[in-house]
Amino acid sequence: MADFADYAFTASAPTPARRVVITGIGAITPIGSGREGLWAGVRRGRSAARRITRFDPAEFRSQVATEIDDFDPCDYMDAKKARRLDRFSQLAIAASRQALADAGLDRDDGPDRNAAIYLGSALGGVAFAEEQHRRYLTQGVHAVDPTLALGVFGGAGATNVAMEFGLCGPTIGNANSCASGLIAIGEAFRLIRAGGTALALAGGAEAPLAPLTFGAFARIRALTTLNEPPEGACRPFDRGRAGFLMGEGAGMLVLEEARHALARGARPYAEVLGYGTTNDAYHVTAPLPTGREAARAIGLALHEARVSPDEVEYANAHATGTRLGDAAEAQALRLAFGDHADRLPVSTTKGLHGHALGASPAIETAITALALDCGWLPPTANLADPDPDCRIRHVDRAGEERRIGIAVKNAFGFGGINASLVLRRWQGA
Repeated sequence: MADFADYAFTASAPTPARRVVITGIGAITPIGSGREGLWAGVRRGRSAARRITRFDPAEFRSQVATEIDDFDPCDYMDAKKARRLDRFSQLAIAASRQALADAGLDRDDGPDRNAAIYLGSALGGVAFAEEQHRRYLTQGVHAVDPTLALGVFGGAGATNVAMEFGLCGPTIGNANSCASGLIAIGEAFRLIRAGGTALALAGGAEAPLAPLTFGAFARIRALTTLNEPPEGACRPFDRGRAGFLMGEGAGMLVLEEARHALARGARPYAEVLGYGTTNDAYHVTAPLPTGREAARAIGLALHEARVSPDEVEYANAHATGTRLGDAAEAQALRLAFGDHADRLPVSTTKGLHGHALGASPAIETAITALALDCGWLPPTANLADPDPDCRIRHVDRAGEERRIGIAVKNAFGFGGINASLVLRRWQGA
């Protein structure tokens, strides 16, 4: 068994001058919106999967997804602005507005104008571009929405959030596949910790449910083919898993320097302690089977957090329900945690809300923070027959009432991108 030190920095970690806390949670998801709606959806434990209604999926082997039915952008921005923005940016602004309100930063004074924005998205406005391309083919170039050029560039979501709330700090968009949202949170954490800002909005947004985009993932056999019943389509760590369940959504967090948060009377949900990211440098879609670099990302995050593996009490897995990905992550957990992996509760909630690509790790970081705050660990939906190739300690099917102190959140993506975050239940200054 590899030693923890094999996956850590060789140099001593710097003494953290600033503590970073999560004080606001915003989420637009298929199982519920806002902090309370998201947590209620997790506690209900009912999958939002169903046959796709946005387009006819009959030509695809996969015909199910998790769609958001009750989202009205005009609840979060004026109608004129909503018409100018594609769904990806609408979701990002909506979740950001929720997060700011949850943090108590929606009053007249609002957030500090120097606040930073870090927003991750694997595909950004690609579905909007797909819709406009159909218009071009059927009606010509003059039918194409002139906002297309402004809606599909990589930084569109982050800059639209900046303009909506008048935030003039660093505005960073990233497209690091399905790890994007967690990398956004990790980089915002690093900026605050280094003193670059006292406040940041960080997370991810994704709106990929369009036929060409969906079909592209279906063509590479990444999507689940378990169409009936739809609720059982996503089966992470299960022997019968058959691919991931595509979804849409957004998750945004307010990250704050702890003294800044406490000075204005904010109540933190959790503290961010460490962050690590690596690359498999192996294959565009398949993870490194040994899990070595994913384990190293976990180790780097633990080292920065100054947390030993056996202090971690819960891991929120990336686990999407693909045969290779789930097995590689289980192997990575065993490498990073050694014998402690036999005792470490692990789960993922993607069987409920689906996989919203780059937004998923941000939504799931919010869920992990709430698990720390509320003292309940969510189970993995549809885990009926655990795969022996995924030899880890799964959270009980009913969930577990447990007051834990430290958790790890993982995110992995195409291109071999690995990222991990360490969170701690807020214990006061």
